[in-house]
Amino acid sequence: MPPRSAEISRKTKETEISVSVHVDGTGKSDISTGVGFFDHMLDQLSRHSLIDMTIEAKGDLHIDDHHTVEDTGIAIGQALSKALGERRGIMRFASIELAMDETLTRAAIDVSGRPFLVWNVSFSSPKIGTFDTELVREFFQALAQNAGITLHVTNHYGANNHHIAETCFKVVARALRVALEPDPRQPDAVPSTKGSLKG
Repeated sequence: MPPRSAEISRKTKETEISVSVHVDGTGKSDISTGVGFFDHMLDQLSRHSLIDMTIEAKGDLHIDDHHTVEDTGIAIGQALSKALGERRGIMRFASIELAMDETLTRAAIDVSGRPFLVWNVSFSSPKIGTFDTELVREFFQALAQNAGITLHVTNHYGANNHHIAETCFKVVARALRVALEPDPRQPDAVPSTKGSLKG
């Protein structure tokens, strides 16, 4: 399998973002978005997926965090899609449940080329510190759409909103790790009867 790495730069009137990913990494990250809680979540995404990530984002934070979070999701998704290429030799599917204290969350992934998000996660507060909890879904919507993955996330239960958000990032990371692993039984095959995973 050739090296699975990619870089993406994205610049709009609202944000300026650069992302590099190395899928076959060790979970090293260098992340700066200007949004502290989001940086912490992205660090979890990198660490538990073992995808090395370098992310630098500058956005219109004087308005709110929305554009920065969404556009970072877009850029990471585009970088992953570029790094995976034809998606040849991957496991493709994964389903993981992850516990964190009182919280249990499940993620199921199909690296299908067909973007879709099913989001069954609720928060009891609109904020975690200064971070809007609704932006957790916005991030994963942008990631799934631009990475070309089908992603289902369900929070079974939990009381602490920080834990709920963190399990979402960790469980998606772990599912990505499994789904993107090389398949030793068919290392050169695209895992689809269509012969293509490009949508």
